Amino acid sequence: MNNTGNNGGNDIDTGFLHANVISESALVPIDNARIRITERGSADVIEELTTNPSGQTATVDLPAPPFEFSQAYSDNKPYSEYDLTVEADGFETLTMVGVQILPSRRALQNFFLFPAQTAAPADESITIEEHTLWGVFPPKIPEAEVKPLPETTGFIVLPEPVIPEFVIVHLGVPNDTSAPNVWVPFKDYIKNVACCEIYSTWPDQTMKANILAILSFTLNRVYTEWYRGRGYDFTITNSTAYDHAFSYERNIFDDISVIVDELFTTFITKPNIRQPLFTQYCDGQRVMCEVGMHQWGSKDLGDRGLSAMDILQRYYGYDIYLRQADRVEGVPRSYPGTPLSVGSTGADVRTIQTQLNAISDNFPAIIKLAVDGIFGSKTETAVRTFQDIFNLPVTGVVDFATWYRISSIYVAVTRMAEL
Repeated sequence: MNNTGNNGGNDIDTGFLHANVISESALVPIDNARIRITERGSADVIEELTTNPSGQTATVDLPAPPFEFSQAYSDNKPYSEYDLTVEADGFETLTMVGVQILPSRRALQNFFLFPAQTAAPADESITIEEHTLWGVFPPKIPEAEVKPLPETTGFIVLPEPVIPEFVIVHLGVPNDTSAPNVWVPFKDYIKNVACCEIYSTWPDQTMKANILAILSFTLNRVYTEWYRGRGYDFTITNSTAYDHAFSYERNIFDDISVIVDELFTTFITKPNIRQPLFTQYCDGQRVMCEVGMHQWGSKDLGDRGLSAMDILQRYYGYDIYLRQADRVEGVPRSYPGTPLSVGSTGADVRTIQTQLNAISDNFPAIIKLAVDGIFGSKTETAVRTFQDIFNLPVTGVVDFATWYRISSIYVAVTRMAEL
């Protein structure tokens, strides 16, 4: 493909950017951090933002290519790219190079800053890889969609798939011993991969189908201990020849984040197998695959009104079905099964109140609550504030997505407090 710049010489559309700045060492928001935005490779500042006490910036409009560029395979680059540099007193300076902005969608960029080690903070930069639907990446090496499992005395330690707390990602091909490993929370990993692999401007059902394929593929690697069974010390790689694309600390998009929060315990499987299906895919244009989903084809099916399940059955067979993992690792208590809202009472409400109080020690915009098991107006206000800070739909209702986000942040802040 020819890189045609931010808009290919055509009309300019608008995308949106929101940033969060957090201390890596203490998991607390950084107030009054300063963010400079430039076009990629330029020194000319086009926007400057400052964080509030919750570490958040306002959402800012940025030029993006026309919406139609992301709706069909072409030589027009569908996203614009910006460099974001964040500075904060007492912290090292960090630049994200190549933050991707799609038209009509909000990008979320998290910055995790380390305390400065010297009087003059060091400068660090992280470059976001090109999107796989635009850049040049190696095609997937085909594998069987159902893996032979080791004997029960081997590497499989659980009878059923569970959602891991973390995924250990090897930033290279499997046998590259010089490549580092990074620990990534499971949901954050899925969101990152989805934002590397599909466009958030696609139909919702297409995005759901692709995210379910990413989830199932990943959980197959987890469940079968694919790499650990071969002597490696990681869960998955970021090589598209073997696994998914993963770009460390890249920006994600609101639409994809919401879908992952809703679906992260769901996977594709088939009758008479225990494991999640190894759901391979390719873009279906530059890279073809004999087995698995064609991403651009799934987009066309979504345009025609097919559901996510209909799309998946076209590629993986009409005998597939969706299943939910029974257990999520690393959370104190599983979702109760029904949403909590004003008028709810009982132990589950006390759990949420206790966890929000612990989180408010780090994020004081969340008000302190009486742990009385009664979901009243103050609990609703605290939930709304939490949802706003952590980029969830602000409803004041503790649904499946909010329950698990509160749980994961609670575990993170209490773990930090114990260090």
